[in-house]
Formats: sequence, structure tokens, C-alpha cells
Amino acid sequence: MAKELPTRAEDYAQWYVELVKKADLAENSDVRGCMVIKPYGYTLWENMQRALDKMFKDTGHVNAYFPLFVPKSMFEAEEKNAEGFAKECAIVTHYRLKNDPSKPGKLMVDPEAKLEEELVVRPTSEAIIWNTYKKWIQSYRDLPILINQWANVVRWEMRTRLFLRTAEFLWQEGHTAHATRQEAEQEARLMLDVYAEFAERFMAVPVIKGRKSDGERFPGAVDTYCIEALMQDGKALQAGTSHFLGQNFATAFDVQFSTKEGKLDYVWGTSWGVSTRLIGGIIMAHSDDDGLILPPRLAPLHVVIVPIFRSEEELNKITAAIEPVIGDLRKAGLSVKFDNRDTQKPGFKFAEYELKGVPVRIAVGPRDLENGTLEVARRDTKQKQVLKMEGITTAITALLEEIQSNLFARALKFREEHTTRVDSYEEFKRVLDDKGGFVLAHWDGTTETEQRIKDETKATIRCIPLEGGQETGACVYSGKPSAGRVVFARAY
Repeated sequence: MAKELPTRAEDYAQWYVELVKKADLAENSDVRGCMVIKPYGYTLWENMQRALDKMFKDTGHVNAYFPLFVPKSMFEAEEKNAEGFAKECAIVTHYRLKNDPSKPGKLMVDPEAKLEEELVVRPTSEAIIWNTYKKWIQSYRDLPILINQWANVVRWEMRTRLFLRTAEFLWQEGHTAHATRQEAEQEARLMLDVYAEFAERFMAVPVIKGRKSDGERFPGAVDTYCIEALMQDGKALQAGTSHFLGQNFATAFDVQFSTKEGKLDYVWGTSWGVSTRLIGGIIMAHSDDDGLILPPRLAPLHVVIVPIFRSEEELNKITAAIEPVIGDLRKAGLSVKFDNRDTQKPGFKFAEYELKGVPVRIAVGPRDLENGTLEVARRDTKQKQVLKMEGITTAITALLEEIQSNLFARALKFREEHTTRVDSYEEFKRVLDDKGGFVLAHWDGTTETEQRIKDETKATIRCIPLEGGQETGACVYSGKPSAGRVVFARAY
């Protein structure tokens, strides 16, 4: 099977796009800037969704659903949030089409069907949700509210790339309401920890937890926390954000409650989310020039079994012997495919499943049946071994855990090798150009310096680390005092 992928060294961006398409994850839609997520890619998203949803529910959250459309006046209520998303908003102005009298067979907007108030197609749901919370909250007894929704959002991006940045994408967004500042801040940090655990335990991607600078903060938030991951091309990927909203949205929507002391106060809030861009993160953190490499805990398919046969009789014998193995693997919670197609040769199938990143491939032929063995190949290292058919489920389960651990260790080693401390602006620029990765540098804390560095180098402050960044020094750009190093990188 000819993969026809460019190598990462030749053209990383094109390698990524071609891999997404050829591995059958997604394709571009005829709707500008949108994508079709294909079954293999959607199964990957479902697996991510399932793991995250359990983590949310284990921390006391419940799911709900809110409208796709937000009245423009409602969207405008929190000014910073509205201004921050204004350029990306899609607007509904009319509710009906009619036949175009000048163009038979064509439709036109009915001018008489203009909406009394324009509707924003949600780029994020704070406005509609906080307007709803106003009806739900009267007393401290109504708090906290811990809600998450799985939804789609629209942000009218001009430059799109499958999974990483599209006009419409899938995500989850949590929106919580609390009686005290402390409780809301704890919630924002808790969800940051949930995201970090998911990224590292399921995606096998190490992340840095930190706080965004004022210039990178979510519009309408008091503080934005994030997890930042490093991709193989040395660029950063923001993998999740959790926002402490303070009382900003409660004030904008007049969401007040009676405290235990009988006083009126505004509710404290948070919001937090991750999206299908995490699929892009998995691809770019682990895959190679031959195709996808997927972490077993999220892979759509754990094991593929390829029979090697020359006749229908041989296939029947292999099938009879392998069916109990398939049953045992499935009882162990593994997804298994037995590819008995006679339209493709084994070599084609091997290449196909290598491209699609299936963690474990088993080959079995007549000689294997005689010996009671199976040839087992792992996708991450491409190593092969011959294992006894007896006890194969235990061996495969252990191998999948080994692959999961190896992917994390490999990604962590890459990040460590591509994290550099610098103390001068010349060194800062040289590392960005020659090596890439995370650059730990002192910054004077001003938005002006941050913007100048961004304009000159295209590097942004990815986060102010929550751990290990405290160290006095001098800003690499201005020379002014700095309380600690921050993480700079060029980013997606």
C-alpha cells in the first residue's frame, strides 16, 4: 500500500494534513473551513469523550445542553467577552428563503423574514448559560451549579487546518457557579488538573500547567489556566484551558443570590473546555513518517489480526483457531478486528494498519497454527516477537500498557530535550530559529514587552508555570526586573 506521505522533515504541515486524510480520520467539507470527521476519527473522539466525561462526573459535574443561538444583545452583555470573539462570530439575520423571481430554480433571502434581533451562532456559551443561571439561582442553597455540555461551536476562522483550527468544531465546555471566590478558584484549578491528568494518562502527552498572561487571557476572565504541550516540530499546542471568571458574568447578567447571612452577592463563576484539536495533538506528538501512532487507551482499534492464507481451507482453519482468541481479547475490553479480506494481500494490510496507527498487529498462518504461536508486532517501535497462543490475552494487555508508557516517556524525553533556558534576547531568538521548543526566559510582566517579542519573533508566552518558575532575574527584552521565568514558544 503506497502511503505517499511527505516526511516530517520535508514538510511538516503537509505531512500532518495528508496523514489526517490518508489515515481516514477526517476530510475537508465543501462548506468553507469545516471538516467531515470520518468514522475512524470520530471513534477516537468518542473514546476521548468517554474518558473525559467519566472524569467530569467523578468530580461532581453533570451534563446539560444549551441553545446554539445567542441573541446579539445577550452576547454583548459581557463587553470583554463580546469584543474578544466579535471578529469570529457568524450571525443569523433572516429566518426564511423564497424563490428568486429573477433566477428560476434559485432561492433568495426573504427580505420580509428579517429577525427582530440578530442571533449569534455560539463561539462559546457563557452568555446564554449565565442568562439561564439568573433564573436558576436565588439562594446559596442553589449553589454550586456544576454543569458541562458536549456541543459544537462556530468561530469563523480565515486559515483552517483539520482538527487544529476549523470554522466549526466539537468540544466540551464546563460552566460552574459558586457562592465564594475561594470555591470558584478551587474549581478552576481542579479542572486544570483533570485536563492535565487526561492528557498525560490517556493521550500520553506531557503538559506544563500554568496561568496565561494578561495578553493571552480569555476575554471576560479574571484568570486563565492552561495546559501546554509540545509537538514534534517544536511548536506548542494549547491543549486545554480553565477560566476563573470572578463575578464578571454574574455582574453582566445580574446573577445574585442570598448568602447565609441574608445579604445579596454576585455569584462567582468558572468555565473550562477542550476540543477536537486534541486529536491533532495526539497526531503531532506521537506519529511518524509511516503514519499514525495512537495511544492504546484512546485508539479506535487495539488489535488487528491478519490471517496469512493461500486457500479457503487454510482461512477456515485459521478462523476456527483464532475465534477463541478474539473472544478472550474482547472479554478483556479490547477492540479487535479480524481482517480476512481476500481482495488484498497481507503486505497491503500491514501497511494500511501501520498508517492508521493500530497499536498491535497479529499475523497468523498455517505454520503458526502448527506451532501454537502468533507473530505480534507493536506499532510504536515496529518490533516483532513470536508469542505462544496460550496466554496471548495477558501478553497483549501487558504489551498495550507498555506501548502507552513508552509513548509518554518518548514524548517527555523530546520535551526535555527541546526545553531551553535563555538569559539574553539574542540567545532567545537563536534558540527559536535553530531549535524551537519551549524557551524559558525572564519577562518583565508588561503587555508591551510581550507584544514586542511576539511581533519580532512570532513567539508568545504560552504560560506562567504554576511550579518551578519562581526565580528573580532580568527580562531578556527590556532588562527590567523579573519575578520568574515564563514559557515562550511559537504555537498552533
